Amino acid sequence: MNSFFKEYFDRTVFLTCIALVIIGIFAIYSATYDAHAGSSFHKQILWASVGFVLMIVVTFLPLRFLQRSSYIAYFASLMVLAAVLAVGRKVYGSQSWFGVAGMGVQPSEFVKITTLLALAQFLGNPDVNLGRVKDLATTFGIVMLPVTLIMMQPDFGTSLTFFGMLIPVLYWAGASNFLILAIVTPPLVALSAIIGTTAFIAVLILVAVVLYLARENRFLAVTVFGLNIVVGIFVQMMYEKLPLYQQKRITTFLDPNNDPLGAGYNVIQAKVAIGSGGVFGKGFLQGTQTQLNFIPKQWTDFIFCVPGEEFGFVGAMVVLGLFAVLLTRGIRLGYSVKNRFGSVIAIGISALFAFHMFVNVGMCLGLMPVIGIPLPFLSYGGSSLVSYMIMAGLLMNVYANRKEY
Repeated sequence: MNSFFKEYFDRTVFLTCIALVIIGIFAIYSATYDAHAGSSFHKQILWASVGFVLMIVVTFLPLRFLQRSSYIAYFASLMVLAAVLAVGRKVYGSQSWFGVAGMGVQPSEFVKITTLLALAQFLGNPDVNLGRVKDLATTFGIVMLPVTLIMMQPDFGTSLTFFGMLIPVLYWAGASNFLILAIVTPPLVALSAIIGTTAFIAVLILVAVVLYLARENRFLAVTVFGLNIVVGIFVQMMYEKLPLYQQKRITTFLDPNNDPLGAGYNVIQAKVAIGSGGVFGKGFLQGTQTQLNFIPKQWTDFIFCVPGEEFGFVGAMVVLGLFAVLLTRGIRLGYSVKNRFGSVIAIGISALFAFHMFVNVGMCLGLMPVIGIPLPFLSYGGSSLVSYMIMAGLLMNVYANRKEY
């Protein structure tokens, strides 16, 4: 029995995920202790139990079964996304929920999984070459179909996570450095154009240097550079034509200090909470920012400030350290697994976890704009928690079948 678990059960992923879930449950308990939201704590325990069962079930499903059924699951999930637009429940301005037994279910969280499985199935085909326009277009099409439906809800934050997964998966599947640059640079140039002319010029110079160092076809390099210039100028012109109140919304989105009592309030209070924790924190249930509810609904997207305030720098590093273990394990698994389908899954899940973690923690520290992305395993939310635990089960499944071609 011990040899079976050693060979087929990834204890590192299992124990790391369980530790993060437990930390999240205690953090939610603390965050809701004096906020009259105790039902959130009990619901999270229920969802964690459901997630645990599904994680174990997914761990022991045949990998070939997952591979054969990936396209079916993907198209079925697209139908569910379309249905939520028609009969879903609107929460915080986004029609992305189904009401089930008094609790909300957000299908877009699970579509991340089915989209990754479809990508892994397609890119796992040895005949696929990302240097061909047809194969590259198919890859983008697999991602853009769910993204389009999610943007119609609208849910900008969840849509971004698909691209956070896509770019590392493309690179892993053999896309050239030049192709990755052509995908990544236009959004960066557009963002710099909004910030200001100086930032726009500086980023353009950086893009030019990087394209030169890539040493690809000169005509393509000039074309990509010209595209970046056009994108930047167009975004800057459109931004200047916006009414002042809309410009303020965008600048506050980029820098919360522009509206400290409005849109930037949560970020500023989260920074105060984390900073006030010091090295060892104020103790469990002793955080002033947490217990006095300075951060509205802090048990959702700003949950990281709870361990940061109550257990200080040490507590925050424990959380980040557990994520580092999980990400390292996923990337190593991507390298070691013999099956290309499983390799893409491992890298895609690692990319999703990494994107969520960096953006969410960056939000709490004021380093990233607030776009409503939860912290995996810790933030309150049944759909997100269950989806993360299913992803952990997929990682353990890939580990169990790592020697299978």
